[in-house]
Amino acid sequence: MADLLRIFAAAGMAISVAACASDNPGDRAAGGAVIGGVGGAAVGAAVSNRHPGRGALIGGAIGAVGGAAVGAATTPPSSGRSCARIGYDEYGNRVCTAYY
Repeated sequence: MADLLRIFAAAGMAISVAACASDNPGDRAAGGAVIGGVGGAAVGAAVSNRHPGRGALIGGAIGAVGGAAVGAATTPPSSGRSCARIGYDEYGNRVCTAYY
């Protein structure tokens, strides 16, 4: 039970950091690997009766690989344009007002 609690605590911390959006395929793959690895470790530890440590390692490895693949595959396409002029919207957020 204590191992499962540690896994869920680590999952909460990892997801809070890994959930930051990025347009870079490498960053998205890393975030997906963290989320998938933690989720896979939790499921692996929960479903393996005799060896929860071994189940967590195997589940974490499978989840990390799958999460990295999905994270890299879901990277939004870039527009191919570069920003020429930066402006601000009514909320103070930076926005591109002209492209080249």
